[in-house]
Amino acid sequence: MFTAPPKPTGITLDKTKNELIISWADGAVCHYPLSHLREACPCVECRGGHENMGRHTDPDHILALTPARSYRIDRLEMVGNYALQPFWDDSHHTGIYTWEYLRRLCPPQDSNTSESASAQG
Repeated sequence: MFTAPPKPTGITLDKTKNELIISWADGAVCHYPLSHLREACPCVECRGGHENMGRHTDPDHILALTPARSYRIDRLEMVGNYALQPFWDDSHHTGIYTWEYLRRLCPPQDSNTSESASAQG
């Protein structure tokens, strides 16, 4: 049986910390460094051509794939009900990050960070 990936319940672009924060419907909260998102850009230009599209990218090896020019986002736009499209400050904006892809890219959570966030909440 097909299980749909969780959908975001909150999306925050924190420009001072250079991170995107997504709260998911299943309770998870992911803090994505903007550098990580840019290096993981799923567009054809960043993936090296059409022949590489659709290939699974191991999140542990993303930083070796594409040297990025900018790690700052000017704005984010929703793409339908399934994705986010960042507009980077170097005019790059062709990457569309689906919820499923973003969830796979979620950095491992530090248990100390999770505990301190729970204590504050």
